[in-house]
Amino acid sequence: MRICARLAIFIAGGYPAGLMPQLNRGFTLTWLGHSSFRLKTRAAKTVLIDPWVEGNPACPREAKAFDAIDVMTISHGHGDHMSDAVTLAKKFKPAIVCNYEIHLFLARKGVNGTSPMNKGGTQEAAGVRFTMVHATHSSGIEDGGQVVYGGEPCGYVLTLEDGTRIYHAGDTGPMADMTVIGELYKPDVALLPIGDLYTMGPREAAWAAKAVQARYVVPMHHSTFPALTGTPEMLREELKKLGASCEVVALRPGESLS
Repeated sequence: MRICARLAIFIAGGYPAGLMPQLNRGFTLTWLGHSSFRLKTRAAKTVLIDPWVEGNPACPREAKAFDAIDVMTISHGHGDHMSDAVTLAKKFKPAIVCNYEIHLFLARKGVNGTSPMNKGGTQEAAGVRFTMVHATHSSGIEDGGQVVYGGEPCGYVLTLEDGTRIYHAGDTGPMADMTVIGELYKPDVALLPIGDLYTMGPREAAWAAKAVQARYVVPMHHSTFPALTGTPEMLREELKKLGASCEVVALRPGESLS
């Protein structure tokens, strides 16, 4: 999705104190708003998923600062997913997991440490295994008034030290590959876009949640702009219609699942 000129934040969801689901698996996954997440692993490594924080209107000010970034993943070339990639990469020098075309773009910007891959492949960084999977979207990179080819969009399945799997779908619509992801990787947690217009809406995301068979679904890519109308409550209603048993974990920006 391209960054809109008019910004407004309407954040739904959140849990009363003490009622947030607890997985107790040694990691902390913090939603930074939109599709950006900070993952702190059992080994105290920091993974930044889709680096859009500084200009992200949904990201709390206190969440914009990092002590370290060990790994950065990029799902596609749109600014609301990688605008801070160059700045943060030069400051923290993480391993950068991305497609080959984004690797070339970042290299031209003077970024070192990229670790390109393609769909179906798996690599390990900071003790986490990253498997690149399919997404259906676009991936042009806006740069100096031009649109640079950014390769194909993707999602990732992250396998943590204890075998816990987290699926970050990236920007996508519903697709048959989600049943493959569910059967082959069996994610425990699925991070799914629900905002509609540029990605799946709640109805499509409910189908996707059932397809990937994750126990917990964290809605993302919603509430950042007025155009993104899907909400976690709408997702819950659609899941009820499908008889799906997963739990919707509706984080507010800055809140964590651990």
